[in-house]
Amino acid sequence: MEPLLKLKGINKSFGTTRVLNGIDLDLARGEFFTLLGPSGCGKTTTLRIIAGLETLDEGTVFLNGKDITALEPNKRNVNTVFQNYALFPYYDVYKNVAYGLKIRKTPKDEVDTRVREALALVQMEQYLNRMPNELSGGQRQRVAMARALVNHPDVLLLDEPLGALDLKLRKQMQIQLKRLQQNLGIAFVYVTHDQEEALNMSDRIGVMNNGYFEQISTPQNLYQKPRTQFVADFIGETNFVQATVLHTVDSKKNCVVQLPFGQTEAVAETEVAENLQFLISIRPEHIQLRDAEGDSSAGGFRAIVEDSRFKGAVVQTLLKMSDGSVLSSIEITRRGEAYPTGREVEVFWKPEHAVVVKEDEAQA
Repeated sequence: MEPLLKLKGINKSFGTTRVLNGIDLDLARGEFFTLLGPSGCGKTTTLRIIAGLETLDEGTVFLNGKDITALEPNKRNVNTVFQNYALFPYYDVYKNVAYGLKIRKTPKDEVDTRVREALALVQMEQYLNRMPNELSGGQRQRVAMARALVNHPDVLLLDEPLGALDLKLRKQMQIQLKRLQQNLGIAFVYVTHDQEEALNMSDRIGVMNNGYFEQISTPQNLYQKPRTQFVADFIGETNFVQATVLHTVDSKKNCVVQLPFGQTEAVAETEVAENLQFLISIRPEHIQLRDAEGDSSAGGFRAIVEDSRFKGAVVQTLLKMSDGSVLSSIEITRRGEAYPTGREVEVFWKPEHAVVVKEDEAQA
């Protein structure tokens, strides 16, 4: 099936600074896609290029199979919701939402019908005569959504639209936005640097770094099977450990590896060979602990509890390994107690939870 939106070979520089490096992206109809990454990685520039608000140096933008690279913003069937909402301060809610339709010379009766429908979608129909300064931040955000949706765009672009809201309201709006998107079936391209926001709302996420995609996948795959050190570190918490392949087991993807503090099994996504060195990522919640008794069991390592904190639902423990390195473990609270500092424990995890990742070049 042909993608709704396609970016092919997008390059962009500001002066001598390259901000996008050969971006490729296919967006499906009805998909909630998030551009995730730190400040300056190229998220907003990508969004602005889709909207036609920024020119590109090289590449092509397709919408519904049509090349729209050279089209002006008002001739693209996309709409943008910005972080500051950009509402007209001297127009009431009704006139703000109706503005785009009137620019397009939509018949008056149709304007009224579509404005009221759009406001009903975001549960703001009772505020149509209010001025923007009479609304809360969450209400202004919903008016901005209605103004974008009233034009029936093929793609809705959202540039950190929840960034100005407090934490509790932001979480509420995440649920409302996702529900709205599912009900409408409109493709969303959402920009954020908030990993939790991206994981909660997205069908797929593109993790950006230095102007390119480190990885594009579902939230589950990005978290459980990150391909690079950057992705593993940016999404959630993790432990990194250097490993060397001693020998393979059964298949060339299952192997026994040497870690700085002992040997264990690991599972790679691609074939590996003896003496190959790589980095493994182990999520804190995949590290299990038990009191050390006698000899360590297969796959287990002795460690000393350096610090342990009760955090309500979980206990977070810092573990000093035999080589002096420190691993972090997070366990669901059972006894409601943290481990005493200095306790000797046994540390272990399942082989499939030791995920091989590509090491960042700067640290390789």
